[in-house]
Amino acid sequence: MARTVVITGTSRGIGRELARQAAARGDRVIGTQRRGPAPEGVELRLADVTDPQAIGALARSLAPGPVDLLVCNAGIYLGRGRIGEAAFPPEAWAQTFAVNVAGVFMTIEAMLPLLERAERPRIAIISSQMGSSARARGGAYIYRASKAAATNLAVNLSIDLRPRGIAVGAYHPGWVRTDMGGSGAEIDPAESAAGLLARFEALDLSRSGCFEMWNGAPIPF
Repeated sequence: MARTVVITGTSRGIGRELARQAAARGDRVIGTQRRGPAPEGVELRLADVTDPQAIGALARSLAPGPVDLLVCNAGIYLGRGRIGEAAFPPEAWAQTFAVNVAGVFMTIEAMLPLLERAERPRIAIISSQMGSSARARGGAYIYRASKAAATNLAVNLSIDLRPRGIAVGAYHPGWVRTDMGGSGAEIDPAESAAGLLARFEALDLSRSGCFEMWNGAPIPF
C-alpha cells in the first residue's frame, strides 16, 4: 500500500524536488503551494500555511487519513543584511515568523488526527543550520531566529508527541542551488532531496528530536 506524504511549499526548489522524488518512488504525495502547477505525480492543494482556514480545509480533504509523513517545508528568507542596514522592518519579522514558525505549528496541529491513524507517523521540519547558535555567523537575523524557533519547536513537539507514537525531526537541506540558496550553492536540489528522504525514512521514536544535515550529520543546536 502506498504511503501518504504531505509536503508544504512544493512550488519550487527543495519542496518541489522532495515531492517529485517521493511520488516517483510510489508514495501518494499531496503538495501544498500558493500558486503554480503541481510537480509531476503530485496531488496539488492550493493553500497558504499562514491561513488556518486553508490548512484546516486541507486536513478535512484528507480525512480520515492516514498521513504517514508530514514534511513542513514552506519557508521564506527575508532580511539578508546586518544590523544598521534597512533590511529588518517589522513586517519582515512578522511575515517570516508567520510562515517559518507559526505556519509549521498550525500545519502540524491540523494534521495530528491524520498522523495518529498511521502505523509509523513522522513529522519532518525543514530547518537550517543557520538556526544553530553553535554555528552563528552573524547577519540574516530574521531568518536565523525563525529557524532557531522552528528547531526548538521540533524538539519540544518530539517530547509532547512521543506518547502518541509520532516521531519529529528537524533537518538542514544543505546549501542548495535554488532561488533561495543562489547559483553558487554547493549541491543541487536532487541531491538534497534524496538525502532528506533517506533521513525521513530513518526517523523513528529512537531518533525523535534530532537536528540533522541532509546527509545525516548531527547539528549542534
